[in-house]
Amino acid sequence: MQVRLVSPESLIPTEDVDPERVIELQAQILRQGIWTVPITIEKDALFVMDGHHRLTVARRLRLAFIPVVPLDYTVVRLESWRPDLTITPACIFAMARSGRTFPCKTTRHIVDQGLPSCSLSLEALRHPAPARLAPADLERAG
Repeated sequence: MQVRLVSPESLIPTEDVDPERVIELQAQILRQGIWTVPITIEKDALFVMDGHHRLTVARRLRLAFIPVVPLDYTVVRLESWRPDLTITPACIFAMARSGRTFPCKTTRHIVDQGLPSCSLSLEALRHPAPARLAPADLERAG
């Protein structure tokens, strides 16, 4: 698993967010001045598996790049936070294609092996020059 940098605008959200959580998370990220948790995305369709709140923060901060970990459903288990709803990968793909979103906290993507972490300054992510970022910044043991 590798951390990659992509434009937040290239990603497709599939869930709504809690506006209060976005505000809290944005304040935390700004206070730290660094981005430490990559967003997990489906590697081919580019929809967000986990990290909808972080994606919203990145867009609000107008970051040029954000760290992501591209995955597929061979390494990710999918569950629903809602006991009355069964979610499958096909449901997620259909939602991504439709342009609609599930309610906040509908899907739960679980990666049994640890995800890599990162330590990227917000300043570095604001400017379209990802080559300036050192590989050690992108991948640290998670």
